Amino acid sequence: QVQLVESGGGLVQAGDSLSLSCVASGLTFSQYDMGWFRQAPGKERELTASISWSGVRIYYADSVKGRFTISRDNAKNTVNLQMNSLKPEDTAVYYCAGRELVRTAWEYWGQGTQVTVSS
Repeated sequence: QVQLVESGGGLVQAGDSLSLSCVASGLTFSQYDMGWFRQAPGKERELTASISWSGVRIYYADSVKGRFTISRDNAKNTVNLQMNSLKPEDTAVYYCAGRELVRTAWEYWGQGTQVTVSS
C-alpha cells in the first residue's frame, strides 16, 4: 500500500519561510518522479514543483521560481519543498504526488497540508 504523508504546513506572515516534507512508503522511491501541487480555494490544482527520480530534472511554476526549492533524499524516501519569501497568494493546500518514471500521469497523492500566508 502506497502512502505519501505530508507535514510542515501552517500559518505564517508574508515574507516568512516554511518547509514542507513528504515521506513515501510502499513504493520504490528512487524509481518515482515526485511533485508538489497546490490548490487554492476556488482554483484548480496546479503543479508547483517537481523533481525527477534522479534529482537531475527539476521544474518550477513561474509563480514560485526563485523562491521555492524542491529536493529529495532517496535514502530517506523523502521529498521536501523549501518555501521562502512567501506571499498571500501562496495560500493553498499543498499536495505531494508521485509517478513511476515510465508514466506520465501522477499516480499517488498525499492527503495535503494547509499553508496560509497572511498579509
